[in-house]
Amino acid sequence: MAEGTWRERETLVDGQLHIRWRDYAGEASRTPVICLPGLTRNARDFERLAPHLVKFLGRRVLAIDLRGRGRSDHDPQWRNYRLEVYVRDVHAVMDAANIDRAIIIGTSLGGLVGMHVASVYRNRVVGLVLNDIGPQLETSGMLRIATGVGTARAVTSWEQAAADARAANAFALPDFSDADWMVFAKRIYREATSGLIVRDMDVNIGLAMRESGAELPDFWPVFAGLASLPMLCLRGELSDLLAETTVERMVAMHPSLQTCLVPRRGHSPTLDEPASCAAIDGFVRPL
Repeated sequence: MAEGTWRERETLVDGQLHIRWRDYAGEASRTPVICLPGLTRNARDFERLAPHLVKFLGRRVLAIDLRGRGRSDHDPQWRNYRLEVYVRDVHAVMDAANIDRAIIIGTSLGGLVGMHVASVYRNRVVGLVLNDIGPQLETSGMLRIATGVGTARAVTSWEQAAADARAANAFALPDFSDADWMVFAKRIYREATSGLIVRDMDVNIGLAMRESGAELPDFWPVFAGLASLPMLCLRGELSDLLAETTVERMVAMHPSLQTCLVPRRGHSPTLDEPASCAAIDGFVRPL
């Protein structure tokens, strides 16, 4: 395979839904990496990181579209858009891909899924990277996310999509160029059969999130149970979801936790920043 190429794989879950992922080939002798995107995102978020991990660290990389996102099927039972279901889906993908043990890199929701996969299937997770996520979420960030999920308008051009992406995310990515915003838009939007350009997700994900209400489960006990697991936490300098004090508490609980502050990034780092790449390389290399 040429650098940066991948094959699409799929597996059936719940007897009816296809979960799909990008499979980047690497060296069979090295621990593979599984990448999990955020709440409204998909495997394309890792289209730069995955080839990097293949080329420089020899890792096989799976970038998964969680149900309702990207190339994976939308769930007609929208209340299935919840954490424990995603955990089962990731486990099913590992089985289908013949992966016994892996390093998980999770952005936002993907990090919470990774924490719970490591908690439930501890012997199958070798290391965990949390991208701008932790056991405690800031109210301001949660309100921003909850009010916006599933509400993006359909547009008629990629230029409009890029402009909308900029309007919604400029606070988190303040140094993006026009070209960067176009790349960003093509990661989170898709061309619909109607000819319109729409967000590449099931809008019912927002409905499921809002129905669950403002009360979140207490994730600290899950994090506390991962004491023996190598972990890295990336935090965007401008993040409104992961507070500096939360990272400090995480380190106090698990002194071996590695941390990285990503300059001029909010929620969440794109993982192709120099600081992110260096931290992830240093973490993954010995595992």
